[in-house]
Formats: sequence, structure tokens, C-alpha cells
Amino acid sequence: MFYFCGVNIHQKYILRCIELGKKGLGTTAPNPMVGCVIVHDGKIIGEGFTSPYGGPHAEVNAINSVKDKHLLQESSLYVTLEPCSHYGKTPPCADLIAKHKLKEVFIGLKDPHDKVAGKGIKKLEDAGCKVTVGILEDECREHHKRFLTFQEKNRPYIILKWAESDDGFIAPDASLRKENPEPFWITNAHSKQLVHQWRSQEQAILVGTRTVLEDNPKLTTRNWAGKDPIRVVLDKDLKIDSSFHVLDASVLTIVLTTVRDQSLYIKGIDYAVLDFSKPLAQQICDVLHQNNITSLIVEGGAKTLQTFIGKNLWDEARIFKGSVCFKKGLPAPKLKGTLSQRQQILTDTLSLYIND
Repeated sequence: MFYFCGVNIHQKYILRCIELGKKGLGTTAPNPMVGCVIVHDGKIIGEGFTSPYGGPHAEVNAINSVKDKHLLQESSLYVTLEPCSHYGKTPPCADLIAKHKLKEVFIGLKDPHDKVAGKGIKKLEDAGCKVTVGILEDECREHHKRFLTFQEKNRPYIILKWAESDDGFIAPDASLRKENPEPFWITNAHSKQLVHQWRSQEQAILVGTRTVLEDNPKLTTRNWAGKDPIRVVLDKDLKIDSSFHVLDASVLTIVLTTVRDQSLYIKGIDYAVLDFSKPLAQQICDVLHQNNITSLIVEGGAKTLQTFIGKNLWDEARIFKGSVCFKKGLPAPKLKGTLSQRQQILTDTLSLYIND
């Protein structure tokens, strides 16, 4: 059990909700990773966070964790996001809270989803519950950034990621590839493992044709415990054949192409047709939004990354700088953003940027 004291007691409970909600990172999407606590007489008697997609929401898990249900009608519930008011894969959380007659509900953030958007709050108030909204709203917005970007901007939350050599190249010159056709690793093993952790946290990962043809990546989380992201591959003319890892159908994969002839499609792979004569970034966002994908890592190559940078369609950039020097090769992308963090990972430097 957790005990808090002080003048900002409501904020402290919401911070605990955020801490709980993070436990759902990588498993709840496209649902938000909500955290919830239930407090009786200054003591937390129940906690919960959103189950993997299709399972119970945070409020249900928190209520179910309370051993003595008679205490609920004398308790307060804290939650990072407005309780849902509609039937989806589970019944409305607002109905369950009303059923147990909780006296107060403290909400970090109103839900912008058109099926909720204040309806959950109204249900609670109609049931006689006192509702307070907007506790640590900025912190809750940051916590729910993937879900909110999807709802408010009609696109996934976009993370750009690349590694560049110490002299600023994302890939070596073609002459070096002829000498050594194996992928050139810029970063060390610890950075690679961190990238696999990131992949487990996001819903999808995107690469371009050249990256696949040159590096034959798997785009999985094999160096980290977690689910593999949906693979999204740009392949204008279907140059990538089934011998490449990304088309082995072991992971849900979407190929974005101009080819409409379905006889050329590989069984077990999803396809979407784009107009490659027009800017691609927004078209990609539209396809992913239609597929309910709330977050995306763009891993390369340089042209694909620049497509998103050029249209200012990105939210975070995570850039590794290794100790290797190529002297000549493909220059790393350039972007303008606010440096939010820089850290050393042995021989690598990781810089995190926010698009503000």
C-alpha cells in the first residue's frame, strides 16, 4: 500500500496513476495506457492499469483489486484519462464506477475521442459522483502523447530514429559495401538493445526499399522481451521479394506500393496503394491512421526520414552518433528541433529531440 501526505495530495495520486499507466507501454495500443488508483481514508486500497488490447481497462482492474468492495462508495478514484462511456471490446468504465457509487473521481485529462469527449464525465455526474478534471494536465498529456496525437491530429505519434557515424554519415560509400556486403554497424551492442526495447514500445516501424535491399533487416525485438512492431515497408515497384526477412509473414506487415496487381502480392502480407508522385509522409500517416496505428518509429533510410522531416511530420527524433568514421558516404538527415536529452552509451552518444 502507498501513503501520501502534503498539500498536493491529488497531484501525488495522479503521479502514481501515471507511474502505473507506463506498465502498459507497448501492449495497450490502440487503447491509451491509463493508470488508476482508488483511495479510502487517505490510503490506496486499489490500483490498476490498462490490460493488453482487448482486456479490461485501468478502472476495472483497480476496482477488481479492492478486497472490500463495501469501501468503494466511501472512496475516491483517480485516473489519468476520462473514463470511457461507450461499449468497445469492454463495457463502459463510467458505468462500473457509477454502479459502485464511488463518491469522487479525479481525472487528469478529458478524453478527446469522439465516443467519449465529456460523455464519461456526464455519466458520472448524473450518477451523483463529484468529478474534478485537469489535475496535472500537462503531465497526463505527455503520458498519453501517442493516443492524443492519434485522436487530435489523425495520425500516429512519429519517432524518427537513426545512427550516424562520427563524421556525419548514415551509411558508408558504395565502394565500402562492395568490399564488405554485410551491414555496417555504427552503434554498439548496448545501443542496439535499446533500439529493440523502443521497438517493443511502439505499434509500428517503417523502412524504405533501399534499407531492406541493402541491410535485409528483421525489424523485430529479438534482443528484448516484448512484442514485435507491425512492419511497414515502402516498396514502390515491389522490388523486395519473399527471400527478405520483412516479407516472411512472421509479423503483421504492410507494404506501401504503386502496384495494384494483386497477383504480385505475397500471401500473408497486407498491401496499400500510394501515389508516389505526390508527397508520401501524409499518405503514410493516412494509411496508418486507417489501420488504427497510434505510434510509429521511422528507422530509415535517409530518404524516408527526410520525407517526414521535410513535411514536419514528426514528434521525436532519437539520434545515435557512433565512434566509427566513414570519410565518405550517405549524409545523415538534418532537422530542427529542441534538444531534450543527451546521454552517453559507452562509445555512442544518444541525442533526443522534440519537435515543438
